[in-house]
Amino acid sequence: MNDAVNEAWRPSISPETVRFLILKGKQFDVKDVVTEPDPGSNPSDDGMIEVLEDHDDDPVEKELRSAIWALNEDEQIDLVALAWLGRGDGDVDDWDELRSLAADAHNTRTAAYLLGLPLLPDYLEEALDQFGETSTDDALGRL
Repeated sequence: MNDAVNEAWRPSISPETVRFLILKGKQFDVKDVVTEPDPGSNPSDDGMIEVLEDHDDDPVEKELRSAIWALNEDEQIDLVALAWLGRGDGDVDDWDELRSLAADAHNTRTAAYLLGLPLLPDYLEEALDQFGETSTDDALGRL
């Protein structure tokens, strides 16, 4: 990371935590619509296809929601600001302003808001890239 970018970004949330959330977000995003809401078959007989469907009790969603909920307020604010940065609402020079806007908007529904962003993992990955952090694919071996 170059010095100018390093000075612009003084995160409360670690890049490793963001990478973990990106990976979980990608697992969550690949879910398909429910085709059989009340399957009567044996999971081993149907190839466990149900795990790829977006059920209300989805363990990946619960894990992602819990991970976001477990972050402290500053980390949640950083995460929202990173999502906005990756979405194109500014660039690294606008980090302080984006973070200030995220702080003003902060409430108890951060996880629901972030999970409602259809491209959240992509936005977070793009934001890390803008700050010169290693991409998620390169970091897989370290998690």
